[in-house]
Amino acid sequence: MRERVVDEIWESGRPVARVARALLAPLGWTFGVVVRCRNAAYDHEWLPQHSVALPTVSVGNLTVGGTGKTPVSAWLAARLRERGAAPGIVLRGYGGDETLVHRLLNPGIPVIEDPNRVEGIARARDEGATVALLDDAFQHRRARRTADVVLLSADRYGPVRLLPAGPWREPLSSLDRATVVVVTRKAASRIRALELLSHARRYAPHAEGAIIHLSSDRLVACSTGEARPADGVSRSDVLAISAIAAPRAFESELRRLGARVTGAAYRDHHDFTEAEAAWLAVRATSATWAVCTLKDAVKLTPLWPREAPPLWYLSQRVIVEEGGASLDALIERLAPQVTS
Repeated sequence: MRERVVDEIWESGRPVARVARALLAPLGWTFGVVVRCRNAAYDHEWLPQHSVALPTVSVGNLTVGGTGKTPVSAWLAARLRERGAAPGIVLRGYGGDETLVHRLLNPGIPVIEDPNRVEGIARARDEGATVALLDDAFQHRRARRTADVVLLSADRYGPVRLLPAGPWREPLSSLDRATVVVVTRKAASRIRALELLSHARRYAPHAEGAIIHLSSDRLVACSTGEARPADGVSRSDVLAISAIAAPRAFESELRRLGARVTGAAYRDHHDFTEAEAAWLAVRATSATWAVCTLKDAVKLTPLWPREAPPLWYLSQRVIVEEGGASLDALIERLAPQVTS
């Protein structure tokens, strides 16, 4: 419910939402001044940046979630391992779900939870990593990094309104710190993604650019691992369960696959209770499918009642549509430092 209200304030054109944004705008301006002063302090070395134990790439964004940091970070980690590097993933660990997802997607890769990224990178090195990936650390400037990959979502992009009047943590001008600007898309069109990339690169003239499609791959049964085609939801009633930053994008993707969707959205990183799982299971009896994201599946699966209809998650496949050479060059830049 809270997530829906926040989305309504940030994105809706209804009069009540416009009034709420107007009331929050002064706080957004104040937040913007603080952000710019903080960035200036780092740019002029008034605030210290600390050397780190490994070659490091940050995968982050300018908004509050919803851009695909976790799947893109996991994809980069897998590509680095293919090149002979030993990646370690370092993240703050808020909510715990992203840590579980990373361990599921890339078994054997160290995944370190530590709000202090400098210490987290050192821990990754101690566990055998030779290159570090920082998931959601663009704003964490204390840790020096070799490169910054900054994601923008074509599905969620709108007017730049800083918190709390909108979802933006930094203005577009901050893209001048990016090494590679990546536009991700789920249900949004490729043309929409190309337009956004062209617009973003005006603020990042020295950065490379890429487009990644986070494509629906398969429906996977949470309890058994059985996999079915994603379009199996076509012309079916689907209960879409999500505790992510962009529940509407998830629901839109299911609709794009042909489903009739009823949403059950919770705040990002929500910790489900047994009672909530039981209630969702009851609601699932009125649908053909109960589908969540992988991020939700790692938390809901242990709580899902055995007698309930099966819970499925929609897996994603990372497809590089533009800028593959730029991403390859970034991987080559990191991997040779540890493999040559």
